[in-house]
Amino acid sequence: MDPRNPIIQLCVQGVEAEAANRFAEARTYFEQAWKASTDDVEACIAAHYIARNQTEPEQALWWNQIALARADKVTDGSVDAFYASLHLNLGMAHEKLGQIGIARHHYRVANARLDDIIDNEHRVLVDYCITRGLKRTETAPS
Repeated sequence: MDPRNPIIQLCVQGVEAEAANRFAEARTYFEQAWKASTDDVEACIAAHYIARNQTEPEQALWWNQIALARADKVTDGSVDAFYASLHLNLGMAHEKLGQIGIARHHYRVANARLDDIIDNEHRVLVDYCITRGLKRTETAPS
């Protein structure tokens, strides 16, 4: 991702606001990124970050579904590294809604896409979250 891209810059500002516990400000940055998106890559990224800041599980699921749908429209491979995270977040959203079977499916897809993550630190974090999600959903009734 190009750090000079205005959508990336807005999302970075949003993540910085999150880190400082300024969640309303973070949401504003992510919403600005969504509104300013000019293609499916940018929309995927913005929707992914909007989803993180939803307080209602249904809204988090909706935005995660939008992020995945926009990623699926990209054909040049530029979002491949996002798929594990996108499916992880979908798994978590479905799990929060009690949709254990669907959550397990997304955790498994996320696990299969781990090698697409370029950043090793991020891969370790996503792998940890997937492993925990799989453990929870493998033992829970569907």
